[in-house]
Amino acid sequence: MPHVKILTDSLADIPPPMAQALDITAVPCIVRFGETEYRDRVDLFPPEFYQRLSSSATLPTTSQPATGVFEDIYRKLAQESDQILAIHTIASLSGIFNASRIAAENISNVHIELIDSQQVTMSLGWLVILAARAARAGASLSELRALVEGAMPRVHVIGMLNTLEYAQRGGRLGKGAALVGTLLNVKPLISIVNGEVVPVENVRTQKRALERLIEIVLGSGPIQELAVIHSAAPELAQRVTQMLAATFPEDQIVVSETGPVLGTHVGPGAVGIAWLTGRY
Repeated sequence: MPHVKILTDSLADIPPPMAQALDITAVPCIVRFGETEYRDRVDLFPPEFYQRLSSSATLPTTSQPATGVFEDIYRKLAQESDQILAIHTIASLSGIFNASRIAAENISNVHIELIDSQQVTMSLGWLVILAARAARAGASLSELRALVEGAMPRVHVIGMLNTLEYAQRGGRLGKGAALVGTLLNVKPLISIVNGEVVPVENVRTQKRALERLIEIVLGSGPIQELAVIHSAAPELAQRVTQMLAATFPEDQIVVSETGPVLGTHVGPGAVGIAWLTGRY
């Protein structure tokens, strides 16, 4: 019997070689500069995107893939398997889940189930990777759903923004908060909790902010999977990786650059950690 196919969206930030090796289909989200539309990491890759973002007077806009795009991909996957598990980013913050759901309802020759991960970037990515590994090992659709839903409480992400400018320009926080952050050179730490973006704390220096990231992650319990994510900040990602490597095997730390959609809202210079804690 063919393996269950695993689908996600490009907000999972899974490094392409890893996604390809695990047969993960990532549907590209959309970013627009003016009237020109690009597919995330198909027509526009992170290096070019961040260069344009830094020099653009206005923010790009972002949107979910069209329902028809999901339908086309579901039909293609249905030629290889009669079961698909779609694991998507936070449904309450994006139209991605709904577009995928509507498309799935229009496909009759395959059993499609969807999960709202309530996560983004590699905290979503780890759920997708877990499912893909288990699918390759022959797990059933119901087993995969139970695996992902069981892992959701154990997956976490925390990040440091280099600036509040892009979050403020994109309407993600008030102008006063952005002004304070700029004047005080605050490095805000943010996380995702129950599908919501929440502030963790404000730290006055980059050095201390990175230290706090490590402290929070290592203090969360035994770690099963670990990824460092950045937005046009490879040097910072390397520093964080080296700090984590004092405790966790460096060759098991995945490094990923977030793409245009999330990058529009966090701006360049952000770095974060996504991890899966082990079972107690």
